[in-house]
Amino acid sequence: MGKEVRQLEPREVWNKFADLNEVPRPSKKEGRVIRFMLDFGTSLGLETFSDSVGNVIIRKPATAGMEDRKKVTLQSHLDMVHQKNADTKFDFDTEGIKMYVDGDWVKAQGTTLGADNGLGVAAIMALLESTDIPHPFLEALFTIDEETGMTGAMGLEGGVLQGAILLNLDTEEDDEIDIGCAGGIDVTATRSYTEEPTAAGSVGYLITVKNLQGGHSGMDIHKGLGNANKIMNRLLYNATEAFDIQLSEIDGGSLRNAIPRESFAKIAVKNDQVIDFESRLKQWAAIIKAEFAIKEPELELTAVKIDTPEKVMHKTVLEKLVRAVYAAHNGVYAMSAAISDLVETSNNIARVEVKDGKMKIGCLTRSSVNSAKMDVANALKSAFELADFSVGFDGDYPGWNPNPDSAILDVLEGKYASLFGEKPQVVACHAGLECGILGQNYPEMDMISFGPTIKGAHSPDERASISSVRKFWKFLLEILKDIPKN
Repeated sequence: MGKEVRQLEPREVWNKFADLNEVPRPSKKEGRVIRFMLDFGTSLGLETFSDSVGNVIIRKPATAGMEDRKKVTLQSHLDMVHQKNADTKFDFDTEGIKMYVDGDWVKAQGTTLGADNGLGVAAIMALLESTDIPHPFLEALFTIDEETGMTGAMGLEGGVLQGAILLNLDTEEDDEIDIGCAGGIDVTATRSYTEEPTAAGSVGYLITVKNLQGGHSGMDIHKGLGNANKIMNRLLYNATEAFDIQLSEIDGGSLRNAIPRESFAKIAVKNDQVIDFESRLKQWAAIIKAEFAIKEPELELTAVKIDTPEKVMHKTVLEKLVRAVYAAHNGVYAMSAAISDLVETSNNIARVEVKDGKMKIGCLTRSSVNSAKMDVANALKSAFELADFSVGFDGDYPGWNPNPDSAILDVLEGKYASLFGEKPQVVACHAGLECGILGQNYPEMDMISFGPTIKGAHSPDERASISSVRKFWKFLLEILKDIPKN
């Protein structure tokens, strides 16, 4: 099925994307894709090297007649979010992505596609390999670990890059030009507890929340999609209020930057409460499904009997856990006062793990206003500390302040209008782009972000528009022709 993708136009981009998707490239495990990119640049006879953290830089001289133009840094990240459906058998550490064509979309079989940011990487690779595309001096910057901490961008030292202009190819709507983004911080709550034997005469249940849409915890946070961790917690809260349930395990969500699609909990219910418990759980499930009928029509909430767990947590610990997660904010916290319809601040309760006497809850808080970001982080910290959790902050990265007077923005706006007969949308986004981090060491660099249309990023529903990739490629080539002179 990958052969079908390789026949798409522009072939130079889709073939490079197919090559890239044969290389496993999870965040924080980018060794193979780093070697792949180093071998690629070296095979072209171009200046190629990696820095101390693993970012790859490849430089290509300007084509004839373009030597007097400003130098351009093209930037995309090598890693991809790894998400799959529960019933999909796939090993992200060893297998290449299995792609197929569905109308105007390229999709993957039950996994994320890697178009975020693989199509940006592929476009840059196609430019580096080209022999007939006019362009100024090009410097390709392939960063690592964008999806789980942006440590590649953070680790890039000043003085390495030569470009005066940075084109970040990580935006996911082809009619948008991004000039700003949100910053973020990881909030992690942990707590230990002493397990105790399950009460005699108890019946085990596996509660499942699944088939939610999921999505990007920044770009999709305003859509009101279901969060599996919050839905599971709601069920557990109701159950603890009405019955003497005992909790053994919770396994909910996965990555911080993905809205959780699934959650699983193992509990025990006293035998004399089983009939009432099953009846009430069906009622609660029906209420929740009715609330999400439009946004999450495939939502499934089930409870099936399993072997009774041997160990559970004490009821008072369970009560503190469910109250803390209930109190913790999830979703949009504030909209921007400066830019219409832009989410300013949000939080994603991304991961809930309870097992073997340990609890861990992971959140990603985003905001384009640093003080607001920390305000929400401190609110989460307070909620979890009241339940005797220890709370830590990590992975703090800055936002990217918009520059409406950008010279390269003028070039892109004019070029887009002349090519496509309409004005582009000049926006800031609620996702985390690396421009803000890179700008700390390269404050004079003129930065902009754009890309092809990608839907469902960070979920197995991720898909890339074929017609949009053609549009994006045409736009990129025309931009390079009109880079200003030094």
